[in-house]
Amino acid sequence: MEVEIFIPCFIDQLYPQVGFNMVKVLEKLGCTIHYNTAQTCCGQPAYNAGYFDDAVEVAEKFLDDFSSPRKYIVSPSASCVGMVCNGYEDFFKKSLRSTQFQEVKNKIHEFSDFLVNVLGVEKVPGAKLQGRATYHDSCAALRECNIKEEPRILLRNVEGLELVEMEETDQCCGFGGTFAVKFEAISVGMTELKLEKAKAVNPDFLISTDSSCLLQYKSVMDKQGIGIQAMHLVDVLASGW
Repeated sequence: MEVEIFIPCFIDQLYPQVGFNMVKVLEKLGCTIHYNTAQTCCGQPAYNAGYFDDAVEVAEKFLDDFSSPRKYIVSPSASCVGMVCNGYEDFFKKSLRSTQFQEVKNKIHEFSDFLVNVLGVEKVPGAKLQGRATYHDSCAALRECNIKEEPRILLRNVEGLELVEMEETDQCCGFGGTFAVKFEAISVGMTELKLEKAKAVNPDFLISTDSSCLLQYKSVMDKQGIGIQAMHLVDVLASGW
């Protein structure tokens, strides 16, 4: 199966290993990967900050960059996929690009959604990680992409990994893009409350589909000396082989 991949800004600039590991896992599962080097941002930062004209310009480029005839686009970010599927509605639903938008919307998938619901994969061969983990539902994955069970299915089938649920796993981590900058005290307070729930189940790993959430967690955990390792789902599935 031929797959286009979209590598978001967070992955490109801060967590490039997530992108490489996504390719590693997809190739192991029989996919042929195509990467358009002209791709940039989905436009979400400008959109969330209220710069809609700038966001539209970036979004139009995204549609052009991913207008290939290939059937699937896969990204390791529910946040960016949610932006394309939902935010772009504001730009293109009634525009001359509505058909192009709908085609891209129908093709794009978050990584775990693609594995479970398209490829029919519930266990990545060779995936192994020893320890105890809890999973954080990112707001984008849960509320914009309707992703809840898919990551958990994959994690339950990682050899050596015990998955335990924290309370209120669906509460926000406190990041929220520019919210974390504009309202730092509230943002950090939200993260601390969420970390109390995570610490209560005594995990070695805190796992999510979104690097932005993991960055938020890691910044607070590092500052407070909390010994939980934040890991992207992709990195977990690429471990052990």
